[in-house]
Amino acid sequence: MKKHILLLLYFVISVLSSLSIYAQIIPTDSLFLGQTPPGNMPKVFNLPVTAGLHAVERLAITSDGKEIYYSELNTYEPTIERTKYFKYAENKWQGPFIVFEGYMAPRLSANDSIIYMQKNVNNIATAFFSKRIDSGWSMPARLLSLNKQTHYFQTTNLNNAYLSSNLSGSTTNRDICRLITSNSDTVIQSLGLPINTPIDENDFFFPGDESYMLVSRSSATTAGDIYISYKKNNGGWTNPKALGSPINTPNPNWEYGHFVTKDNKYLFFTRGGNSMSSYYIYWVKVDNIIDSLKHTNFIPYLKNQISTQSIQVGQVYNFTVPDTTFIDDDGNNTLTYSAVLSNDSPLPAWLSFNPATRTFVGTPTETSNLDIKVIATDSANKSTSCIFSISTISGVNDNEKVIPERTELCQNYPNPFNPATKIKFAVSKAGKYSLSVYDILGRLVEVISDKVYAAGYHEETFNANGIASGMYIYRLKGENVNIMGKMMLLR
Repeated sequence: MKKHILLLLYFVISVLSSLSIYAQIIPTDSLFLGQTPPGNMPKVFNLPVTAGLHAVERLAITSDGKEIYYSELNTYEPTIERTKYFKYAENKWQGPFIVFEGYMAPRLSANDSIIYMQKNVNNIATAFFSKRIDSGWSMPARLLSLNKQTHYFQTTNLNNAYLSSNLSGSTTNRDICRLITSNSDTVIQSLGLPINTPIDENDFFFPGDESYMLVSRSSATTAGDIYISYKKNNGGWTNPKALGSPINTPNPNWEYGHFVTKDNKYLFFTRGGNSMSSYYIYWVKVDNIIDSLKHTNFIPYLKNQISTQSIQVGQVYNFTVPDTTFIDDDGNNTLTYSAVLSNDSPLPAWLSFNPATRTFVGTPTETSNLDIKVIATDSANKSTSCIFSISTISGVNDNEKVIPERTELCQNYPNPFNPATKIKFAVSKAGKYSLSVYDILGRLVEVISDKVYAAGYHEETFNANGIASGMYIYRLKGENVNIMGKMMLLR
């Protein structure tokens, strides 16, 4: 009996102790600084700022809702960057307090023990981190020593890390990437299509479970809008959909700097136009948008470019468009196909296209260069297309019967390419030659060929399946021969 009383006493003390620790549960009407939550129409989230500065970029809220971090800047590109925060204690909001000078765009880790921020270092957006300690936060330290953009670094509950970066060979300033660390090797890997496109993907947000992502897209002539993509069962991502009005507004307004509350109920984002005085942090109810957009039509997109085709006059041409060329996240079996010339004129008389089998068949009667457009249309009448070239030649090139005067390495074609490209070269003297591909750091990627070649003209194909987008070097090496060229893989 005494033992049972002691156990009961221990249990009561434990419960009381835990209650004392968590006694300050924040009341519902005090959440979000006590501001009235919005509905489906965005409204300004009021945050006090220093005179001449503006509350912009992403903010961060702890899991219990009792700390709110935000940044204030003077302009773009900023010369003043500051992170401030409010804290709910003693049954009221206290602050704002300056927590970091020279840093902006806070994001907390899953357990709120680490805060990630960024600052410009040599005009490059660079990620820093700070750890929670008894006195508050540790001195921020640089996350990576890479001389690359490490914009909006964030981690998820799945122990993945993501950032926006300028990859070598990319045609844009930033792509959304995953940071992969293995032993001492750190790799920034683009998420590829359909997330990254020829325009910029800048700010982004992942919830802890990575069930979706938000990303802002912008170009030199168009302001940024927010898009949503959903995680697929195979680990890939759906073709992003614009959140639309009233969240996205017409040019020249930018929408960016997103943060979504842990319950996926409210989206916080920055909106502004050509004047810095127009920039504010807004919030809006989005749980219904996140759910509903998942069940609307996904627009198909081009995944793999069709390579250039070369055929001889008088020979039968038979080519089937691979079923991996286009992707429809609603299911590729919903796509119908058609083909015309790139200027939308009909195909030439010698060439036919079977939409059911995606197959071109025909026998060319004369030399020509054709640009063909294949169109894939889904059941909602949304379409995308791919343009590729067909060159018809008269037969063996007489020039290729001649022994070249010197060894040469030609520019690969097509370039940029995805996933395959052809590399032609001329060998003036028979012998052993190797054709290899290297990354921009000089690391060997693949040996395409290493064999004896006769004097003459030759062609090899490089297939880049499984290789990240970027600039690569290809090299022809032999006795007294060392020739290099550059090519770009663009997914």
